[in-house]
Amino acid sequence: MGGLDVLRDNDEIPAHDVQISEFWIDQVEVTNGMYGLCVKAGSCRQPKLLNSDNRADYFGTTEFKDYPVVHVTWYDANAYCQWAERRLPTEAEWERAARGNDMRTFAWGDEPPNANNSNSLNIVGDTSRVGSYAEGASPFGALDMTGNVWEWVADYYRQSYYAESPAENPTGPLEDSGNHMRVIRGGSFQDDLLNLRLPNRGYEVGPNPSLLPTQDEYYGNSSVKIGFRCADDN
Repeated sequence: MGGLDVLRDNDEIPAHDVQISEFWIDQVEVTNGMYGLCVKAGSCRQPKLLNSDNRADYFGTTEFKDYPVVHVTWYDANAYCQWAERRLPTEAEWERAARGNDMRTFAWGDEPPNANNSNSLNIVGDTSRVGSYAEGASPFGALDMTGNVWEWVADYYRQSYYAESPAENPTGPLEDSGNHMRVIRGGSFQDDLLNLRLPNRGYEVGPNPSLLPTQDEYYGNSSVKIGFRCADDN
């Protein structure tokens, strides 16, 4: 786990061996249609905005029901996975599902991102239907783990965490009063090679439970470029 190439960033080092228990992970990112079922059930909040980057009507439309849900906070992603009787993957699980055994740079291998293996580099300019890039499949058959949308994972973010990460089933740093950042992985349709590398660690503001649910900051930030997928114990 971690950066092994010349583009590695400080938060990707040291590269280290991690032992994790068997787990199951979604083959594709959670879609508008899937998330909409949770909204209808009253267990999920509606996305903060209903558009995508270049589409005014996105969430709740039949045309885009099989596209990844966006404008969801970490709180929302976690709520959906719990409703679906699953959970968000840990950062280590996400990287394992994306990289397999051979320490590849991207989900499909080491060939640079292009129009055939991923929705990236702003070639499409917005989200794509999930699972559209069969050439971009990970060693375990997971799709869109490079590009399309960033994906929330369970862990809090700390730049120095890899230096202190346990060797078995790491779950990220413990919560503290000053850290509400959560890890995002995989890059998006707008990102270039640097952010699309599998070891790359992004982050965004997660929930702040010290605030009131009437305040937007209680739930954290969302983005037109961030979605998620769920995982479960085997």
